[in-house]
Amino acid sequence: MAKTFMMRLDRLQPSQLFISSAKLAEVMKTFDPDNVASMEPIPIKKLENDIVFVDGHTRAFAAFLHGLSAVPVYWENEELDWDAYLVCVGWCKSEGIRTIADLKNRVISQEEYEILWYRRCEEMQQDLEAKRRQMQAKEKSKASGGRICLEY
Repeated sequence: MAKTFMMRLDRLQPSQLFISSAKLAEVMKTFDPDNVASMEPIPIKKLENDIVFVDGHTRAFAAFLHGLSAVPVYWENEELDWDAYLVCVGWCKSEGIRTIADLKNRVISQEEYEILWYRRCEEMQQDLEAKRRQMQAKEKSKASGGRICLEY
């Protein structure tokens, strides 16, 4: 496991637009604000000029609700789809979500979460894949001098 350290919640940019009320209820059952060190560390990543939550929005929101100002984090070193995270961060910024506190009016039912968040993310992933295929086709075309060779 990577080195864990504490970071202020107000320095972390969310990468999701909503919190599932069902998931939040589960986290709140076992959340111990008096022992934040026992909290599962939250993965973060520097993307462009922001330090972004890679995961753990619900845990971070629970910490916020309990009045905590910092949470345990670690630098994510896995190769994830960072293009997708950049899109999600863009959505958050365009809707005024700059810190975990900005999600306070965005706690929604699991059913709404699946419609409003999961579906949106699935559509974005499909769009990203289509764009990547187009880029690959352009690169392939460039490599062949722009000629398309057909075999008969």
